[in-house]
Amino acid sequence: MLGSYYYHEIIRKTIISFGTLFNDLNIKHKDSSGGVVSQLKVPLAYGPTQKFLARLEQQANLDKPVQITLPRMSFEMTSISYDSTRKSGITQTFRAVDNNDKMKKVFMPVPYNIGFELSILSKLNDDALQIVEQILPYFQPSFNITVDLVESIGEKRDIPVVLNSVSFQDDYEGDFSTRRALIYTLRFTAKTYLFGPVADNPEGLIRKVIVDTYSDTNTQTAKREMRYTVVPDPIDANPGDDFGFSETFETFTDSKSYSPTRQSDI
Repeated sequence: MLGSYYYHEIIRKTIISFGTLFNDLNIKHKDSSGGVVSQLKVPLAYGPTQKFLARLEQQANLDKPVQITLPRMSFEMTSISYDSTRKSGITQTFRAVDNNDKMKKVFMPVPYNIGFELSILSKLNDDALQIVEQILPYFQPSFNITVDLVESIGEKRDIPVVLNSVSFQDDYEGDFSTRRALIYTLRFTAKTYLFGPVADNPEGLIRKVIVDTYSDTNTQTAKREMRYTVVPDPIDANPGDDFGFSETFETFTDSKSYSPTRQSDI
């Protein structure tokens, strides 16, 4: 099994989806009468907080024409760990249809938790509070995002993003020429799933299902009471077609049987 190349980009998609949650936040500055003086969309970038703090320190000279602007946000993936509480059978498989209407066999996904850290950097505390208050109400303590984990078979799942903690830091040292940076740090956990390779289904489509019911759990000695049979209608229908089902109920009485047939569009 190991050595067969596949890449679903699940971790990458989870990172992008997490960042998308925070890429459209705005703050407003108002005058004493309550009128809006300016409105700013808060920039968001992927990277550690230390990188932006280092840029602030290197650009402390106010004579420089270009400086890093505050407020801004940054996020990064900080951890990845197996989640045993969501474990399923490692040998269980399910069948899916790919984009070409071909049956595929896929092993059940493995649950993993991905840790994220979102940092809010601001010069003014009111700017940071505006951003924080636009985020916290959505997490109680989780917020679901839908991610297309395996695009080839259309496997979309809701990924809970859990807010774990919120912390605050006032990073201000030095004289009055030193730029101030207020830092709010929000830590999250995304409960995602990792899928293995998507294989062809050698068994093909199941086109007929037969279920027998007995009067007792011991099928060797119990009397068979009824047989239920279902087939697609038409019989040669493919997964992407518009089709119904033809159902047959066969009741056994002594050595005789009664077989009414019913068709349904499901």
